[in-house]
Amino acid sequence: MSSWLDPAHPRHALLWASVEPRLPAAELAHDRHHIARVYGWALRLSGEAGVAADLAGATALVHDLVFVPKDSADRSTGGERSAAAAPAVLTAAGYAAAEIAAVAEAVRTSSWSRGLAPTSPLGAVLQDADRLDAIGAVGLMRTVACGQFMTKPDRPGRFYDPADPVARSDRQLNDRIQAVDHLPAKLLRLAQGMHFAMSRVEAAKRHAFLLMFLDQLADEVAPR
Repeated sequence: MSSWLDPAHPRHALLWASVEPRLPAAELAHDRHHIARVYGWALRLSGEAGVAADLAGATALVHDLVFVPKDSADRSTGGERSAAAAPAVLTAAGYAAAEIAAVAEAVRTSSWSRGLAPTSPLGAVLQDADRLDAIGAVGLMRTVACGQFMTKPDRPGRFYDPADPVARSDRQLNDRIQAVDHLPAKLLRLAQGMHFAMSRVEAAKRHAFLLMFLDQLADEVAPR
């Protein structure tokens, strides 16, 4: 069993055995460490949300069961695809039909790009846990990793727009080409949408870090 799995919930180990082989190879932003961090936050938030920690952890483990690249035309369907794939692995791990339905519904509404609101406290837990991992220092590293992963010979990416590195003009954002554009396009909008007090406190710290990073970047790449 992976050391980060809570031994109080033995079905998590069974579930992880099915989930881990499905993770995308060579994609650092959605690797096992991302799942582990979301899992940890889901367990922490479960008490405030009033949901079973076992279900919160299970939801985190399967939330990225189907990987859809960020530059895919189908990127907004990731939550729905993972929700559709979740019942099979949850059943194998011993979850009952009602539990599976609750987890799948939480996963269905989890994707930022789909823009759906959670329909249950369990869904709100997953949204907060997943979005906390998108901001702060870890979120910044994941953004750069995604930028590298999306870079292709026929569509080279870059860290930032040389003419407007931190998007302080009214130009159109393009986070498929410029990694830093992902901050104003998405990451700097996440803190305001957190559902729980614990999430809001942590998100505020991580949001402040991203603002500090942008100020530092702007200073470093400014013309001398």
